[in-house]
Amino acid sequence: MNAVNEGGLEWLSAVEAAAAIREGRLTSRDYTEACLDAIARQEDTVGAWTFLDRDYALAQADAADEAHRLGRPHGPLHGLPIGVKDIFDTRDMPTEDGSPLHAGRTPRDDAAAVARLRAAGGLVMGKTVTTEFATYHPGKTANPHDPRRTPGGSSSGSAAAVACGMVPLAIGSQTNGSTIRPASFCGVVGYKPSFGAIPRNGALKLSRALDHVGLFARDVPDVALLAECLFGCDAEDPDTRPQAVPPLLRAALSEPPTAPRLAFVPGPVWELAESETQEAFGELIEALNEADAAPGLGKIEQFDLSEGFSEAQALHAVVMETDLACNLAREYRDGADRISPVLRAMIERGLNQHGAYDYARALAMMPALNEALEEAFFNFDAFITPAAAGPAPFGLEATGSPAFCSLWTFCGLPAITLPLLRSADGMPLGVQLIGQRGADAKLLRTAQWLMTRDFT
Repeated sequence: MNAVNEGGLEWLSAVEAAAAIREGRLTSRDYTEACLDAIARQEDTVGAWTFLDRDYALAQADAADEAHRLGRPHGPLHGLPIGVKDIFDTRDMPTEDGSPLHAGRTPRDDAAAVARLRAAGGLVMGKTVTTEFATYHPGKTANPHDPRRTPGGSSSGSAAAVACGMVPLAIGSQTNGSTIRPASFCGVVGYKPSFGAIPRNGALKLSRALDHVGLFARDVPDVALLAECLFGCDAEDPDTRPQAVPPLLRAALSEPPTAPRLAFVPGPVWELAESETQEAFGELIEALNEADAAPGLGKIEQFDLSEGFSEAQALHAVVMETDLACNLAREYRDGADRISPVLRAMIERGLNQHGAYDYARALAMMPALNEALEEAFFNFDAFITPAAAGPAPFGLEATGSPAFCSLWTFCGLPAITLPLLRSADGMPLGVQLIGQRGADAKLLRTAQWLMTRDFT
């Protein structure tokens, strides 16, 4: 059974729905009801939600419609139902982090990202399934395109819910590949902004050096709209900085002044790509090099990273596992027998295998690798590379490899995956674009440019 079957009101884009609600052509209740009906039809198969209260979702929609009737100001997300990964604190819903160790936990305050969603007029539809503590042990979610396959992780429910019309937008996270990978497997747009662009306070902390908020939508303008509402400094997240929020939606909707300069970057894990992924990317590059498909685009060059980047995978593991051991110390101490073997092994490597020198050296390599990448971005607007080794693997016991995301997460660069390719059996294959750190608006503009090319 394929749960992705476009055709109803729930398939309106967020930008379209927001405009229709603002102009009085659509009520938030009608839109939310359409999304809730999509959930009712598909949830038994897909399993995207860990908490959902239909009456409460409709009460939020009615409040948005009443605000509209009274002429109150509208935020950019006014009346839009949004899925929230179950690692973000919500003051009115449980936040259980995908673990029995946190069962029944109900925070007093919203996470910063959730507070910004609400301030922009968004409705928290419910909490989407996360893997255990946003790592590798899967939850109940299945891939909407083929329920025999994984949806990816750790933001499994958010990606799946957007893919099958349950919500137009959702938030997740990425510490390794937890946004880009499930978005690729589920055939939606997944966007991991530059490190520090969106505050993380009130979200599960795994690694201060690696944690990012991630975003899901079905097209680039929608993800830009959502991102623009979440970007900005927060005093409680020391990795955010006081700076103006870039006009991300306007950038995504604008045509580049010249055709973007793209570099195909196989990366240090290209040999892990499945043969059909390698073939599909070869065909994509060939199509992009055809003048009719992309007039003005110079020939896409292959750009090979220097030898120093081959170590990035191992460096990422040192930082992530050491930080996991620190941030989940209480859970490991009090409930190791209720932690999955895969997470327990990661924590134990962090405790026993990675020394202080290894950790300090890994952190010190982040600016060094970024400096090398800065030089590359003098010549290119974006890198193009696979989002995952292949289509979603069969089986629900694992979530697939994040190897094609690790380097970019480690360096904190903005990344977006686009549902441009298909496998031989029709499963999505994501095309990942990587931008210069801090140049998120340019990346979104380039991504929309690529999405609108005609490769036929």
